[in-house]
Amino acid sequence: MKLDLTNQIKKLLKSSIKKSIAQEQISVTEVPELILLATKNKTHGDIATNIALQLSRKLKINPMIIAQYIVDNIDKDNLVIEKIEIAKPGFINFWFKNDWLYQIINEIRTKGNDYGKVDIGKGKRIQIEFVSVNPTGPLHVGHGKCAAVGDALSRILKAAGFYVEKEYYINDQGKQIDILGKSVQARYNDLLGEEVEFPSDGYKGSYIIDIAQEIVDLHGNRFMGSNCAEAQEFFKDFTLKKISNEIKKDLERFGVSFDVWFSEKSLYEKGRLQEILKILEQKDMVYKEKGAVWLKTSKFDDEKDRVVIRENGIPTYFASDIAYHQDKHQRGFDKVIDVWGADHHGYIDRMKAAMRALGYPPEFFDVLIVQFVTLIKEGKEVGMSTREGEFVTLRDLINEVGKDVARYFFLMRSYDSHTEFDLDIAKSESMENPVYYIQYAYARICSILRKAEEAGIKINENDQVDLNLLNADEELALIKKLSVLKDVLKRSAVSWKPHLLTTYLYDLASTFHKYYTVHRIIVDDISLSKSRLMLIDSTRIVLNNTLNLLGISSPESM
Repeated sequence: MKLDLTNQIKKLLKSSIKKSIAQEQISVTEVPELILLATKNKTHGDIATNIALQLSRKLKINPMIIAQYIVDNIDKDNLVIEKIEIAKPGFINFWFKNDWLYQIINEIRTKGNDYGKVDIGKGKRIQIEFVSVNPTGPLHVGHGKCAAVGDALSRILKAAGFYVEKEYYINDQGKQIDILGKSVQARYNDLLGEEVEFPSDGYKGSYIIDIAQEIVDLHGNRFMGSNCAEAQEFFKDFTLKKISNEIKKDLERFGVSFDVWFSEKSLYEKGRLQEILKILEQKDMVYKEKGAVWLKTSKFDDEKDRVVIRENGIPTYFASDIAYHQDKHQRGFDKVIDVWGADHHGYIDRMKAAMRALGYPPEFFDVLIVQFVTLIKEGKEVGMSTREGEFVTLRDLINEVGKDVARYFFLMRSYDSHTEFDLDIAKSESMENPVYYIQYAYARICSILRKAEEAGIKINENDQVDLNLLNADEELALIKKLSVLKDVLKRSAVSWKPHLLTTYLYDLASTFHKYYTVHRIIVDDISLSKSRLMLIDSTRIVLNNTLNLLGISSPESM
């Protein structure tokens, strides 16, 4: 039996609306999506819907009248609802039956790590490509936010029943890689006392000097003063591998792994750019002008046509991206989601136009734009400049605040809003730090369970625990909060908003802390102790499952 409370309420509402239509109380061919909202004030019930207000806009009827029709037609013999009230201007408020709530605890303990999972995806194949930083330097904090968002979204969609593949696109081809190799080569010669001109557009970070020093340590003066093709290729390949490996290490420390690392260079080696150009020519989607080849992106709502092959015959990055996304389509994904930084916003229309030029359905390709990160320390902004090498790396951030805190802070607000990352709060081990606050709730529960076991009070699988003893307001509030995880996960998966889970997680921890301050868990009454232990153990499971969805650990002691 599925114990999804919100789903049960929605079924009752749908049945009621059908009755209202059959009785000609309302006349509507399409019912808006049913939205259920957890109430903040318990005098407004446990959950509420605005469906009467939505229908009112369609029908031009007073929403209070529509709400009354719906309430009158709800099956009064249902197992879920204790009480229903209508509130102005047309909200319908519901109170759950306690007996139904108690079943939630049994479901949580039965399903364990699987509690909260849903199957709205039905195995649909989704590929999420994220981070995909040019391997020209270390990951900075902005890349960390993209990593956290992409990884959390992947976890959420998997838990929602989708088949998900995570991919990193390695930009290992083109001018920026040539400049990278030349930058290291120049520093290498400097270290050996050979004065050479540093590239005007070269990479100036201290990491470039570190890589050059490593080459000196390994190869001495073997390449000193040499500018032949072999030397240039060596510096380029060595630096590319070095930085790529460091990026992988940093991502692994951040709890992010990828199913596929896709090389841009492989597109050239397999002749995929020539292949995509022929396809676009056959579809009459390209033309030549002033020696360059242009794609007719303006035909598909882009502001102008775009160059795919330059006058010198060298493909643009846009051409590589088109070939890359064709490869994604050929791998059989139903949908691909690219997670990009805010500086790529202007690139969306041309990529969507390219997908339409290839004949792919509009829903095949989507982009999430992740907004910028500002670091705050002692109330002041920490300045960053990537080209000059003056930036805070993701590695530095992890060293300073830890993986869990960094991930939570990046996910704390919607990805499309600017993040102000307060380092002072992030480093504090106090209830002001939301991660400490949440993890402390988990650790506190683990500590109570250990103490109970030491006192000889342990809940075995076959124990009959009287959950009716859980009748205090704080206990019922905690069970209700546990019951909505599935609904939050669904909304997060459908909207692609991981921050809905960080908000839920904080609220759940807060509900537990409030409960703990009012009620002792281990009391003289063994039956009451066992029922409360079962409640907090269910809370432990849900905290753990939600933290896992966000890629954050669940420490058993702090």
